[in-house]
Amino acid sequence: MKYAVLCYNDEAAVFSWTKEEDEAVMGRLNVVHEKWERAGKLKPSIRLLPTSAATTLRKKDNEVLDGPYAETKEQLLGFYIIDVDSLEEGLQFARELTAANPGGAYELRPIMIYNEGAR
Repeated sequence: MKYAVLCYNDEAAVFSWTKEEDEAVMGRLNVVHEKWERAGKLKPSIRLLPTSAATTLRKKDNEVLDGPYAETKEQLLGFYIIDVDSLEEGLQFARELTAANPGGAYELRPIMIYNEGAR
């Protein structure tokens, strides 16, 4: 089963890290990434730029806004796509990410591919 693992955290805190702090966190995460890549379970991973770089289209009135759609305590900072045998295996991946980068939350949401996109 494929899951999107949505990564939430306090964007102000994460984007205030020094280059060295960011590299340390990414180094710890890469250990987890490499393990799951070798197992063939880690698919694309996306790190989003800050919500200040976002543009929102409000569907109801076709209004375009600079910035995020909603003000929340934690923002969606990125996501992984994983292909695992069970929810429990997906949770194990999220637990390993948490050990490497504590704070925030990981939301696992089952996905289905409805459009493979251009190749």
